Amino acid sequence: MSTRVFIDGAVGTTGLEIRDRLAGRADIEQIILDDELRKDAKARAEALNAADFVILCLPDAASREAVSLIENDRTRVIDASTAFRTTEGWTYGFPELEPGAADAVASAARVSNPGCYPTGFLALVRPLIRAGLIPADWPLTVNALSGYSGGGKAMIADYENGTPPSAARAYALALAHKHVGEMQKHARVEHPPIFTPTVANTYRGMIVEVPLPLHVFPRRPSLAACEAALRDAYKTSPIVRVVDGDATTVAIEDDAGTDRLTLRVCGNAETGQARLIATLDNLGKGAAGAAVQNLNLMAGLDPVAGLTL
Repeated sequence: MSTRVFIDGAVGTTGLEIRDRLAGRADIEQIILDDELRKDAKARAEALNAADFVILCLPDAASREAVSLIENDRTRVIDASTAFRTTEGWTYGFPELEPGAADAVASAARVSNPGCYPTGFLALVRPLIRAGLIPADWPLTVNALSGYSGGGKAMIADYENGTPPSAARAYALALAHKHVGEMQKHARVEHPPIFTPTVANTYRGMIVEVPLPLHVFPRRPSLAACEAALRDAYKTSPIVRVVDGDATTVAIEDDAGTDRLTLRVCGNAETGQARLIATLDNLGKGAAGAAVQNLNLMAGLDPVAGLTL
């Protein structure tokens, strides 16, 4: 018996990526509305209530509205917006982040998909904070570079229709990006991190970096100790991998086109300075790939079904 899935917002960037990952799977039956019914409230409500699982690929307000249209206690929801990522009663959909997190996602009725930038940041710092290597009260900085597809259709049009507006464009300069609260809550740190995102003139891919002065931390952890903690945290994961930090360069395209997440501990062992670096596809593990992984877990299916690793 196949699982019935309705993607509300299936024609957006993330929705189309999810649909591609579910296409051709015998264990999934997609509920697809005709184009003229995609914005019809009655048709959407019927689809939302007919599905076993709903994946919301909508703006925040529209996601909240969609959840309110579900009138049964059977339909389970994965939301890809920022609407519920810090909301009590919603399970944060990062199965690798904490011990027991995969089981929590598997049994949840409401799951909030992580943001793309927080995915890289949290994967790097949360195991080190949990192990006591990074003090929870340390003022963390997150430097990140993303492909322009993360900005949705409007930004894609800016870069692809005529002359691109820039090779790289820094934004969120007032340090009030909507991902900051999500980062702080799920990293379990005392201070909101200083988050400095930049959009690059490439369609997909992402680098997230956290610089650390290990030499001033109370435990003065080594680069090797940080890497060992990450390897231990993700040792059973088929999606999150930790590789040696001896690379001479790291490219934004390194994990583009995949649903994996790669972590590195680079730096200078003599000075005790580290660069924690994550690479991922902002549309893969940063969005659609994560949603499909969560769907697989919730439906009791192979967690990596439909994913490219």
